[in-house]
Amino acid sequence: MGSLLSGLITGILFGFFLQKGQALRYDRQLGMLRLKDFSILKLMVSAILVGMVGIYFFVDMGWGKLSIKPTVLGANILGGLIFGLGWGMLGYCPGTAVGATGEGRWDAFWGGVLGMLVGAGIFAEVYSFLKDGLLRWGDFGKITIPKLVGINHWIIVLIIWLAMLLTLWVIEKKEK
Repeated sequence: MGSLLSGLITGILFGFFLQKGQALRYDRQLGMLRLKDFSILKLMVSAILVGMVGIYFFVDMGWGKLSIKPTVLGANILGGLIFGLGWGMLGYCPGTAVGATGEGRWDAFWGGVLGMLVGAGIFAEVYSFLKDGLLRWGDFGKITIPKLVGINHWIIVLIIWLAMLLTLWVIEKKEK
């Protein structure tokens, strides 16, 4: 029950920050898709950077455990195409569709939330055809960047932080 409660609280906080960062607004989503408004990119990069430090901190302290999923190129490419197609057609990604529904935006509900449920049903129906082919293509197993390059994860975290901060700085300069 504790895991469910912490998941609920985390989800509510995530939705709150998406709403405060204006990521639930259709015009912001469209601006990101058209590479004209980078507010959502800045919000998500900030969340990734903070989350990356938090996760590795908890793992190093023994308060958490990484649950690495296998890297499978076919599954990742298919999932990315479905995600991108849905985001481009609707103007919401899955998280923002649920958040926008919470704000009372019915377009996000009918196209997004119900679309995700229908898509999950379709995927369940075609899974048996895909599982031994496309969903196994490019299976690299459970790898991480630190394991792949053979260095401490904090060095990778630092490199990613520097690269992302540089990226955000360039975006800020271009927007002005």
